Amino acid sequence: LQSEWQVANANSAHNASKLATTTLGEFRQATEARAIFDSHSDFHDIALIATTSGTTGKPKAVVHTHGDLLAACECWPRHVLLATHCDLVCGTPPLAFTFGLGGLLLFPMWAGAAVYLPDRALNPEAVAQVFTTHKPTIFYTSPTFYRQLLTQVPTLSVDSLKRCVSAGEALPESTRQAWLDKTGLTLIDGIGATEMFHIFISSSADANTTHTPHRPGALGKVVPGYRAKVVDAAGNEVGPGVIGRLAVQGPTGCQYFRDPRQSNYVQGGWNFPGDAFSQDAEGYFYFHARADDMIITGGYNVGGPEVEDCLLLHPAVAECGVVGKPDAERGMIIKAFVVLKTDCQTSVDELQHHVKNALAPYKYPREIEFVAKLPRTETGKLQRFALRQPASAPATPSTPTTSPHPRLEPAGWAKPKGYANGVLAHGKQIYVGGQIGWNAAQVFESDDFIAQTKQALLNIKALLAEAQAGPEHIVRMTWYIIDRTEYLARQKELGAAYREVMSRHYPAMSCVVVAGLIETRAKVEIEVTAVV
Repeated sequence: LQSEWQVANANSAHNASKLATTTLGEFRQATEARAIFDSHSDFHDIALIATTSGTTGKPKAVVHTHGDLLAACECWPRHVLLATHCDLVCGTPPLAFTFGLGGLLLFPMWAGAAVYLPDRALNPEAVAQVFTTHKPTIFYTSPTFYRQLLTQVPTLSVDSLKRCVSAGEALPESTRQAWLDKTGLTLIDGIGATEMFHIFISSSADANTTHTPHRPGALGKVVPGYRAKVVDAAGNEVGPGVIGRLAVQGPTGCQYFRDPRQSNYVQGGWNFPGDAFSQDAEGYFYFHARADDMIITGGYNVGGPEVEDCLLLHPAVAECGVVGKPDAERGMIIKAFVVLKTDCQTSVDELQHHVKNALAPYKYPREIEFVAKLPRTETGKLQRFALRQPASAPATPSTPTTSPHPRLEPAGWAKPKGYANGVLAHGKQIYVGGQIGWNAAQVFESDDFIAQTKQALLNIKALLAEAQAGPEHIVRMTWYIIDRTEYLARQKELGAAYREVMSRHYPAMSCVVVAGLIETRAKVEIEVTAVV
């Protein structure tokens, strides 16, 4: 080791590109570190343990080998995506999930492409700015985010984009068509799974590729390298047009880490992702629902995504989720949870007639509940199991009879669903949950950071007033912000807005920088504790 050290130092004296002269101890540490990276990794060695997003409940840990990662790079990216060294890739999926890890790291590296990785979570406005400033050619996100881009961003510059990929949840045909109408780009839709690492059934956006072009209503065909079929409950392959369970084989597959659910996913050498599909005579696969999301009502099989797609065509509907609710007469009824667009109104009857006129009559939702937002995972997937929970039990009343603490609900405020804006505990302690910059109707009047901060403080003041308290009773305040730079740059404006609402009452304060907030337009969230 000492001889190698002497040679290395002699070389560095004659070559400016070498490391500077080191001590023997430093050289020993560098040599030991290099030995770690020089160690041999086998094709079958574990490369990573990825967690599922928890769409159906408790997340699972999935083991993938180095061979899985290399095989994934040689399948969908090579035959469908067709990225090159000239591409710049960006998107919203977190790298901690395989949709983002493949799309925003491995696949670009395999193609020699560049990647734009932001320093914080991207909301629709930030993505629009990225499109304008950095001009990416490939973009990844979920169907929900594509809808938000269409509805929340008035002007969207997509001149540089060549490929737009949608995955993570079912892509409604209405979203695909709306994106095509606005941008001229056909979305590349695909189904993958953390258990399989990435996409294994897909369509192409380009008829000139080696893979199949999009067919309306169909998800696509199996990606080269994989095999897929539709089977019945006994595992027998079913004929064209028959709905059954999807089964997949390929160079990647499921291996849970010490989880008994392994035997549910892998059966007889086939992977069962848990989706209900049908296949036509030409090999196109059609997604109907998650297998446990199929609704059997009055003897008919109805896929929730089909009803959701229909509801999304109504001009007042921003988002929706459809599940089955137990019913003594029909076995199940179809229930829809609907989020309306800002400043749009409609009725249950109108939405029911909308579905009846577009689909078969038995597919209309017999119950519709309007909600402020839908439960989603970190990657944006709809958590239908969370929607089914209130569907099988009485809805939580505005003031829970099991709680001794009254809720604080100012007159005229939109009623929160499943949570309280604030509570008065033991008649003297006030807890105000995180308030954001929307008004009493839960509508954002501005996207400006200072304006939203002022509105959030006004909301807090209104909640305190419900308990006959004011800013002087606040003992602790916590701020959650997403843009540290703007927060620091606008401290004087922030102080002026605070004093305008709260006067000069300064409690103990904390400020936390977060990757993002649940409401994508929110710039700040503030929570307080007060004592009267």
